[in-house]
Parts: sequence; C-alpha cells; structure tokens
Amino acid sequence: MRLFHTSDWHLGQNLHGQDRDFEHGCFLEWLLRQLKLDQPDVLLIAGDIFDTVNPPVKAQERLYDFIVGAHEQQPSLTIVMIAGNHDSGSRIELPAPLMRRLRTHALGRVLWLDDGQLDAERLLLPLPDASGEIRAWCLALPFLRPAEVTGAQLGDNYLRGIGQVHEWLIAAANAKRTPGQALIAISHAHMAGGSVSEDSERSLIIGNAEALPASLFGSTISYVALGHLHKPQKVNGEERIRYSGSPIPLSFSEINYQHQILDVKLDGETLLSVEPKLIPRAVNLQRIGPAPLAEILLQLAELPNTDLLEDLQRQPWLEVRVRLDEPQPDLRYQVETTLQGKAVRLVRIAAEYAGTGRNDGADDNATLIELDQLSPQELFSRAWQDNYGSEVDEQTLKDFVELLQDVQMEREQP
Repeated sequence: MRLFHTSDWHLGQNLHGQDRDFEHGCFLEWLLRQLKLDQPDVLLIAGDIFDTVNPPVKAQERLYDFIVGAHEQQPSLTIVMIAGNHDSGSRIELPAPLMRRLRTHALGRVLWLDDGQLDAERLLLPLPDASGEIRAWCLALPFLRPAEVTGAQLGDNYLRGIGQVHEWLIAAANAKRTPGQALIAISHAHMAGGSVSEDSERSLIIGNAEALPASLFGSTISYVALGHLHKPQKVNGEERIRYSGSPIPLSFSEINYQHQILDVKLDGETLLSVEPKLIPRAVNLQRIGPAPLAEILLQLAELPNTDLLEDLQRQPWLEVRVRLDEPQPDLRYQVETTLQGKAVRLVRIAAEYAGTGRNDGADDNATLIELDQLSPQELFSRAWQDNYGSEVDEQTLKDFVELLQDVQMEREQP
C-alpha cells in the first residue's frame, strides 16, 4: 500500500494582510499532478485544512474543487482528512455525506455514545488498495479539545483524557483488523520533542502542557501521520511517527527549510519507506535585516527591478527588519520610496531598537513586538503583568484558556 501524507494547508491564510490563494492554488495543482503520476492508494490530510474556523468562500472552493479533481482523475483514491486546532470540526464534517461519494472521509470531532463509551466505529476507516481489498485501517484522531476528552467518564486531566481516547481507539482497531492489515493513525497534535516554527503555530493549550508522548502510539501502529507543526520532522527520531509540515511557508520564520509531502510505502503491516516529495515554492519569502537603516536602504536599492513580462503574483513577499537608535517617523516612507519599481511586495517592516537613544523608560535592547506575533495566552499574561505588576498565576491562566476554548467552540458552529 502507498500513502501520501500532507497537513497544515491553512487555506484562506493571509500574510500580514496579503492573500495567499495563488500559492495555495499552485500547491494543489502540483499535488494533483503527483497523485496522477504516482497513483497512491490513500491521501492523508492531517488537519488545519483551513486557517480559521470561518474560512472565506474562496478557500472552501479550493478544498472541494481539489477533492472533486482528485476523484475524477483517480476514482480509486481514498482521502482521509481531519480537523486541526485552526478548523471548525463541525464545518469539516458538514459536507461529509456528499464527500463519502467521492471516497473522502472528513472527521472533525470525537463523539460519545449514550453509555459514555467512545464512538470508536466512526473513527476507524477502511483503507482499500486499487483493487478494493482492505489493506489497512485508519485511526482518525481530529484535534481533541479539552471539552471533548474531559468530564464524568474521563475526569478533568486533559492529557489523561487524550491517553484514554488513544487507548480505546487502538484497542478497537486491533479487534477489527485481520492479520496482515496495517494500522495507520492520523492525528493533529503537538508531540513532545517537536520543533516549533516561530510566529506561525498557535499554542494548543498552555505552553508545553499539551505536548503528547510518542508512547501513545504503540508498536502495533505502522505509521502515524501528524499535523500541527509546520516543519517536517520525525518524532523522537522514529521513522514511523512523522510531521509532513505545511506545504507553503506560513511565516518568515519558515523560509529556511524545504516544504514537502511524504510518500509512505507499506508491505502488509511493515513500513517499507518514507520519502519526501519536495514542493516547488510558487512565491519566495525574502527577509532583509536586521541592520541599520542606511544599510537596509542600500540593500533595497540593489534589489532587481520589475520585469513587466513576469507574473506579478510570483514576486517575493518582503519583510524588512530595521535596527534603530531612536524612532524614525518617516521609516515607512523611506523604505517604500526605495522599493519603487522593485520586483518585491513589501508586507512588513519591523523596527528593533538598540543603544541609548530612547527616552521612554524602555530597556536599551527592547524589541517592538507586533500583536500578531503573540498568542492569546501571551497577550493575556502581558496585560495581567501591566495591570497588576506580577505574573499571572497558573490557575487564572487555565481559567482564561477554558474561557477561550468555550468562545472558539461557539464560533465553530456553522
């Protein structure tokens, strides 16, 4: 059996206000070509399909056009997609009856039966090969919110609740499969030891409190297709537990590694190989600085000029990081003037202050931090510090997170 593993598409995402639809369109066209060329049996999409719980119509069209296109060119392909922490589980599942006709399974939530037991049956999906023979079973684990895995049956410990869900689901899968059939898990979670990309990955719960141990996935699981972390990586060096990473760089912190999908091959229950397929970058992200303003302006002046025959949608996104001794009121004007006629698209100017030129009482080496670089928890902690002159205590932060989760779940209702 052959599988493609991808995740964290973040359809509908914008980069400091700039639409990324062109880049997502290029990736999906490339993925369709790879599916046609290699004819895998299964495509796994491990969550964060959309960037927000209420994605724009254009982003939803991208997803469903892709699913229809994949089915038309390869009718035997099975697609499994799960909701991530950026997604609305209800929205992901809403068109599920229609998508099943396209051999696509959409799982957004964990449900419980009337007797309090996990509804494991809906999370276990058969994975047939091109001939229709079931070669594996997929354990689909969408992002588990605290409200879904805590309560009367599981107690109030989030990690213990997640562990119990994994234990029950794996037991149900082992009972269902026959010898020679592999177990494939797809999950959206932060695994302990994973490398996080600065600026672009939203904390799931609090700090590293949500980091899950790899031991949740026992040796009976042949492969674990993970989503959430944007950098491709193995978990604890295990070949069988992988993040595929995002298909495009979602922030300037992600420009220094190659984005990819993973090509997974199995023989029965045995994992044969996991090979990356590198995704061409439709639009480069370019960062200049940090450096003093005079040096920055020289570097900007040396950038290539616009070629009117080139596709403007492929011009690089540009972030400029300027190191200043004191505030520069016309900073943006100087940067934008120097960039006139240049083949780049400016999306962000970040000012970093150093030296003793400040008179506002701030630290000499203070750095301006934009709001979109901070998680809701970090913003709350900073506001608490400013108002009360002390760090927020753990219980108050937990109460804030629970309130935040309640608000997010209310927003998810389509």
